[in-house]
This record gives sequence, structure tokens and C-alpha cells, in this order.
Amino acid sequence: MPEVPQTSCPLQDAFGRTIDYLRISVTDKCNLRCEYCMPEEGVPHLRHEEVLSFEEMFEITRVAAGKGIVKVRLTGGEPLVRRGIVSLVAMLASIDGIRDYALTTNGILLAQLAPPLAEAGLHRVNVSLDTLDPDRFAQLTHGGDLRRVIEGIEAAQAAGLTPVKLNCVVRQSPDEADAQTVATFAKHKGLEVRFIRRMNLRIGEFFTVIGGSGGDCPRCNRLRLSCDGMIRPCLFNDLAFSVRDLGTEEAIHRAVSAKPESGQSSQAHFHRIGG
Repeated sequence: MPEVPQTSCPLQDAFGRTIDYLRISVTDKCNLRCEYCMPEEGVPHLRHEEVLSFEEMFEITRVAAGKGIVKVRLTGGEPLVRRGIVSLVAMLASIDGIRDYALTTNGILLAQLAPPLAEAGLHRVNVSLDTLDPDRFAQLTHGGDLRRVIEGIEAAQAAGLTPVKLNCVVRQSPDEADAQTVATFAKHKGLEVRFIRRMNLRIGEFFTVIGGSGGDCPRCNRLRLSCDGMIRPCLFNDLAFSVRDLGTEEAIHRAVSAKPESGQSSQAHFHRIGG
């Protein structure tokens, strides 16, 4: 294995923001069809050869950590549907310099995977939860089982993947009935909650996450690696740089240099770039 590069000066964009956070979409597939993410009938998936291998994801992350990335989050699609996901978690956990290592999941497969994920080196999880009403949950997700998500949350807590944070999508505000039940549940269970207003990539409609830092352009510290090997400097922008065509270092350099001051709009899909 090549020598791990030493951490250099922090990555900084043209607006003085330090870029130290990499979100990695490990798959474009998902076992739910949440109405704000994809249509009920699903979407065409990438071919196997188009999706980054675990070895490619490891090498990209290794190089990024050597350039000052200290926070990594695995996303999807739904990352837990990627075959061998525990092995990938262990591979990335072995990289020096990563201080915050998390994964965002819909929770459906979390009950059985929480213990091995924790053992492999994952620090914590965010779980998507928009309602505590089973029928409403099934409607929003087109068939999801709320019971399995609750079991997954409890398993994550028991495995030490804490603090467990809930991502709750709202239409307008946390004062909505579903959001209030999620907030009460979080307080009772000792969970943290983030409220995310519904966004529209196409028209550039996005908001700062309530209780989190997402969507706050002046403080944005993120790069996104899509599962097909494109490094994106902004969720609400179509700029993307291929690690396969350019090499990892050059793709990172170009993405940081091109990072816009604020988001605008994008033709990309949430399920492919990790939201």
C-alpha cells in the first residue's frame, strides 16, 4: 500500500472556508421510496462498473484525509443496502486523521447491522425519521415499516453509535404535528434531532438545517463524492470533477477551487449524491 500522505495545510476555498468534511455516497440504490427523494416507481440505477469499488473509495478518502479532511460521512441512496458495507466501514476507519466518522441511514437494516458497524469503527449514525405514525410513515416512504426503524435506533444506541441523531424532513417548520411527535420521541429517548425543510434541487430552493449546519453556505465545509466517482463542491450546483478521469488529488483541488460562494440549482438527484 502507498505511504499515507502527511496532512498538509487545510483545504481552503476562494472564500476562506476551510474544507474538512467529505460525504461519500456509497450507492444510488435504496430500499425505500420517500416521496421527496424519488418517485414511487424508482429510478434507473448505475451499472455495476460505474459505481466506485471499496478500494477506490478507500484510496480517495486516504488522499482526502492527507489533505486535511477530518470528518467523513457515508450516505446513499441507502448505504446499508450496499453489499459488504461493514467491510468498507472498517477500511475507512483504518485511515489516519479521521476524527468524526458517521453514517446516514433510513434505519430499516440498522437493527442487525449496528453492532458490526460499531465494531468496524463507525462512530455514530443519523437516522431519517419524519413521523411516528406508522400509517403516515408507510405513506411517506411507500411501504416502509416504522417498527424496524425504531428497533434500529435502539440497536444503534445499545451498540454505542452515539449520539444518535434524527433527520426529520418538514414542509415548513418544526411546529408541524409530525415534527413535534418526533421531537418528543427524541427527548424521551435521549436523541438529537435535526429539522430539514424540503428542498428542490432544480429551482435552488434550500434552507439551513434547524439544529445542524447543512444549507448554511457561509459556513459550508463540505465536498461530496458521488457513488460514480464525481467530487462535487456544492449540493446545489452541477459542478463535478471525476476522480477516475483526473485522479483524486486533481479532482479535489479543482472542486475546492471551484466551490461557489453559495448554492444555486442542480439537475442532480438526491439518491445519487447523498443529499
